[in-house]
Amino acid sequence: MNNSEYKGYRGIALDTLKQFGAPVWSDVTIQTHQGEFTGIILPRSETADEYHIVLKLRSGYNIGIAAKNITCITVTGRKEAHYKIPEKEFPYDPKKPRVKLFGTGGTIASRLDYRTGAVIPAFSPGELYGSVPELADLCNLETEKLYGVFSENMGPEQWKGTAEAIGREIEKGVQGIVIGHGTDTMHHTAAILSFMVQNSPVPIVMVGSQRSSDRPSSDAALNLMHSVKAAAESDIAEVMVCMFGPTSDEYGLLHRGTRVRKMHSSYRSTFRTIGDIPLAMVSRTAIRPLRTDYKRRRNDKNVIINTAFEEMVSIVYYYPNMRADILDSLIDNGYKGIVIAGTGLGHVNKPLYPALKRAKDKGIAVYMTVQTLWGYVQMYVYDTGRDMMELGVVPMANMLPEVAYVKLGWALGQTSDLDEVKKIMYTPIAGEITERELSNGYLIFQGGIPEVEEFISKIRK
Repeated sequence: MNNSEYKGYRGIALDTLKQFGAPVWSDVTIQTHQGEFTGIILPRSETADEYHIVLKLRSGYNIGIAAKNITCITVTGRKEAHYKIPEKEFPYDPKKPRVKLFGTGGTIASRLDYRTGAVIPAFSPGELYGSVPELADLCNLETEKLYGVFSENMGPEQWKGTAEAIGREIEKGVQGIVIGHGTDTMHHTAAILSFMVQNSPVPIVMVGSQRSSDRPSSDAALNLMHSVKAAAESDIAEVMVCMFGPTSDEYGLLHRGTRVRKMHSSYRSTFRTIGDIPLAMVSRTAIRPLRTDYKRRRNDKNVIINTAFEEMVSIVYYYPNMRADILDSLIDNGYKGIVIAGTGLGHVNKPLYPALKRAKDKGIAVYMTVQTLWGYVQMYVYDTGRDMMELGVVPMANMLPEVAYVKLGWALGQTSDLDEVKKIMYTPIAGEITERELSNGYLIFQGGIPEVEEFISKIRK
């Protein structure tokens, strides 16, 4: 057998597979020092380590098995992967709304080929219909792949292109837009699109998945159904993020694009509205608004697309003993805007003051947010805050740090006049600043204490 049958494997892992004659896609039973495992050998990335063999278990989960712990591999069959999803023509219904699904990267939806163990990405309307047939009950779906990048590689180029694509579809009369996006930076993109796409007459819903479709606990299909339903039927014409509400499959939440943040690395309910409450709950059968102060769907095609963006903007997370050279490097490298996530009410240490003075003298816009996420910058309370304002630092109310970062880039894209920039920053466009924090906008329960455990026991299912 040649190395092409051992896709991505090298080193000790490749030697082990060759020793037992078990190429990729072999149906095997593996004996190890920790026990026996049965499943299908999956290919690996060429950049993956050389010490592990990846096995898809019968349960659908993937595990890595250290090659040095393997004592025997018994091959019981071999299954060639077929990556093509059988397409079914997406049915057209003149009574249903048109929804456009944009892809920016990652897998919007996929199906697990149980015969081979392969995860097959789906994107065309026919593929999506074959994978998630429930979508046909909601709309007439059209798809377009804008980009194919991981979410950490999304940036101004992709933000601008996505905003312009949204504008084109609205001009064509589409009645809802869904944007498939990786979850890691989805809140950044939701925020910037809230500024680049204003006065939208239709819902713009961003969606992703925390767990891939080859896992039994995948949230991909349900998130897609919820987001398409929101785009097709919701009265909320704003940029939103649609992801799981609770960790169960009960419903999704529609979060305003400027007040949402990813808060857990792996939970399906990772996205939370910060300092406020979500816009609505959405299930496969209903959309339930949780508030009334949202922009409503209209029948016109009027939308404002403004994609100006200054890329020389940075965000700095303050930490104890931070040195001035951190800010000096930004100043010396020509940055035009700096957002600081400060401590407490919006503070940094005194050794940074000379750098802040330099930034002010060079006409660099410096804005303060709080790393607590919840709460407001209050720089009038202590001398520290008042001193920093004298040095040109502008408090940014309760705007989230990432939102302040993208809005400052957008504001500096409009003008270099710092007074005008300040006016733009302080003028709410999409709920990025709220007058007050609702009493139920800050709820963090500490597990382990009696009253919280009693509460959780009543709602845990």
